[in-house]
Amino acid sequence: MAQARIVQEYAPAPAATLTLDQKIQREIEKNGIEKPKGYTVSWHNNAEVEDHHFGKNHPMKPWRLTLTKHLIMAYGMHTAMDCYLSRAATKEEMSEFHRDDYLEFLERINPNNMLTLDSALPSYNIGDDCPIFDGLYNYCALYSGASIDAARKLINSQSQVAINWSGGLHHAKKSEASGFCYINDIVLAILQLLRYHPRVLYIDIDVHHGDGVEQAFWSSERVMTLSFHKYDKEQFFPGTGPLSDTGPENHLNPGAHHSLNVPLHDGIEDADYVWLFKEIVAPCIETYCPSAIVLQCGADSLGCDRLGCFNLNIRAHGECVRFVKAFNIPLLILGGGGYTPRNVARLWAYETSICIGAHENLNEAIPAHTPTLKAFAKEGPTLFPPLTGKFENKNSREYLSSIIVEIREQLRYLKGAPSIQMQNIPPDLAGLREEVEREIEEEREEREAVRRMRERAVGDRGEMVD
Repeated sequence: MAQARIVQEYAPAPAATLTLDQKIQREIEKNGIEKPKGYTVSWHNNAEVEDHHFGKNHPMKPWRLTLTKHLIMAYGMHTAMDCYLSRAATKEEMSEFHRDDYLEFLERINPNNMLTLDSALPSYNIGDDCPIFDGLYNYCALYSGASIDAARKLINSQSQVAINWSGGLHHAKKSEASGFCYINDIVLAILQLLRYHPRVLYIDIDVHHGDGVEQAFWSSERVMTLSFHKYDKEQFFPGTGPLSDTGPENHLNPGAHHSLNVPLHDGIEDADYVWLFKEIVAPCIETYCPSAIVLQCGADSLGCDRLGCFNLNIRAHGECVRFVKAFNIPLLILGGGGYTPRNVARLWAYETSICIGAHENLNEAIPAHTPTLKAFAKEGPTLFPPLTGKFENKNSREYLSSIIVEIREQLRYLKGAPSIQMQNIPPDLAGLREEVEREIEEEREEREAVRRMRERAVGDRGEMVD
């Protein structure tokens, strides 16, 4: 009979498996992420927006918001912000800008009844770019509600920087959809800001012209719109926004010289874009003296975007956000275009780090515990893949300098900040909103109670589950 082995072979104890919360905490410590000192950043998000689907072949993918959220939370940036579960905007709120018949149409239409309403589709510009899909109205109400709530946090001084990456849909008009946009959440948010702030500066760095916002405030001196975009009247959507469009031609119209456009050609690169942006934005802020800024951060101005034509890298785009934030003016940060989802997520996660002041020490390696890490495999797990060189740069320094000269000439017409009478503030619907919000909160509490009952003893509460 063989003798039992007296001395057992040594085997090290298996390493303890970290929970997701512990991995995120390590990432927080490694990147030095903490709540900003001296100001508050709020993040307005509702996961329901991510579940909507424009169609298999449509460029707009709300899934990009899932990727963005996963990156933000994998780095632990959410711990440095006040995080709000945004609610859907009410019809009354959306009707502050949009026509009632248009809202009723969006509420009523769905893939099952669209053939019976076929005659109405052209009048509201519904078609290939702006299709009908399940949950369309809810989708619009959710991203709009987040922008409205973010604006309110700025008004109440609960936030100095408020973020809604699901918003920024700048093409929608008063009674029609346009360019993948159905409800113009930007206009709705600015109308909120105007209840308290005398002047709002809107800056748009999407590759497409911010035509819907410009049109909405065309005759107002209380909003200055400034759009940086590719311009080609015949070949590039929406074909608007030439340098000569500066507001109403009648100089007696209050909105004259308050709509500024920076039309660019294909292929602009990092150094030129950042230089141009700073040379124009700084005098606009110094001359117009806005008391709030809305910055639309469309990611389709990045290089290698499915629908874009610039050569911008993520750090250059982010530098525009950092520059605006440095003016220490209440700031609403919104998403917008962006049709290569993995790069959209990279950009908006990086710009979130700028908002909380964590960008300088941010590890460019995407955390290995990111739930959707495989989505970033094409360029590798880095936050900053090279995105340049797809298009020839057709923007000469002489051309860019001529734009700066023209914009500064338009600013001379303002002769300092305009005098605003506060009775021009839109009518107050606060009483109605408070009642609606109470009802929403009661429903939310009931759903939360049911959810907690169902989730008892089902995993750790801190785990990120999608």
